[in-house]
Amino acid sequence: MEQLLHYVWQYRMLPVEPLKTTDGDSVEVIDPGLHNTDAGPDFFNAKVRLSGTMWVGNVEIHQRSSDWVRHGHHTDPAYDSVVLHIAETVDSDVYTQSGRRLPQLQLSVPASVREHYDSLLSTQDYPRCWRIIPSLPSLKTHSWLSALLYERLTQRGNLCLQRLQAVGGDWERTTFITLARNFGFGINGDAFETWARHMPLHAAAKHHDNLFQLEALFLGSAGLLSSPEADDYLQRLRAEWDYLAHKFQLPAPMSPSLWRYLRLRPQNFPHLRIAQLAQLYHRQTATYSRLLEATSRQALHEALDTEPSEYWRNHYLFGMPSAPSRKRLSAASRDLIIINTVAPLLFATGMAHDKEALQERAMRIIDELKPEQNYITRQWQQCGITAQSAADSQALIQLKREYCDRRDCLRCRFGYEYLKSK
Repeated sequence: MEQLLHYVWQYRMLPVEPLKTTDGDSVEVIDPGLHNTDAGPDFFNAKVRLSGTMWVGNVEIHQRSSDWVRHGHHTDPAYDSVVLHIAETVDSDVYTQSGRRLPQLQLSVPASVREHYDSLLSTQDYPRCWRIIPSLPSLKTHSWLSALLYERLTQRGNLCLQRLQAVGGDWERTTFITLARNFGFGINGDAFETWARHMPLHAAAKHHDNLFQLEALFLGSAGLLSSPEADDYLQRLRAEWDYLAHKFQLPAPMSPSLWRYLRLRPQNFPHLRIAQLAQLYHRQTATYSRLLEATSRQALHEALDTEPSEYWRNHYLFGMPSAPSRKRLSAASRDLIIINTVAPLLFATGMAHDKEALQERAMRIIDELKPEQNYITRQWQQCGITAQSAADSQALIQLKREYCDRRDCLRCRFGYEYLKSK
């Protein structure tokens, strides 16, 4: 496997015996170079000493040396700067476009590395590298978790910037869309984002001081006023939606079939979550500027504190009364909104304006929150890694989704420790 051969070269998992080219020249690896994931040679700016002479240039790696011609490198000037060609099987000489014959190193993947890699790919255990976890120094573990958190926030930040571009650079609308998506709490995330992208905020802005009209706009545009269980409140909302839709020439509501209810707890029903969002928009506390101004968990919790209108105290759906209860957004839910909305928006702002202090603040906000409790964190805890904060739990989620689930052990630092273990 060529990818594994790249890995062996990059991390110097080389044989203990002296390396020699196929011509008998000694090979000393000073620097394997920078791994290139784009077009061109596999490693840039490598430093190798061949029979005492230092060479600085690029390195190309193939399974078989005849792949050099098969891939067209012999006619590509981008490969003229290659100083060493590496192959597991050397079955031909290789030449650059300029006619220079390249020195070749026949390199095999060490048996232990191949065996460990095969075991990682074949096992059904999760995480696959669980045997090595307890022996890892805490410094290595926390260093990798910090890198994973930064990677996760970068991905989330890029999603925010994509939304920002889609709405013409409007940070407030980007905030509304991001916030709405995370009010779906996973199951209805896509539906909430679809709704928020089509939500007529220009109309809502003109009526933000009237909570009833906001509920009519929010629930009407979501297609949730078509319930057959009509009661007086629903009828009033329908009449208000019809009036506002005519006044602002609003598009047709989204299809109610997009909303999911299966295995959904009543407090996560879209009717209730949208009513909570209407209250937040009415209070104007969860705007872009207000969220970024908040510098503590307490301040953010106050900004995100929301309880829908009186009707929802004894309803989860229209026309179906329930036991009275306050439908206030819980502290745990507000923490999730901070993790998935506030921190990514803050990080994205730092990316957009090249302000590392904002990115560091986003990471610090997450680090101050309690760790999430879910099946991913529980699995890692069984292996010996206990999340101490939401920063750790977010890192472990990133590790599972971007590495473990994709069997991308060659990019994982835990995978590296497993592959080089005895």
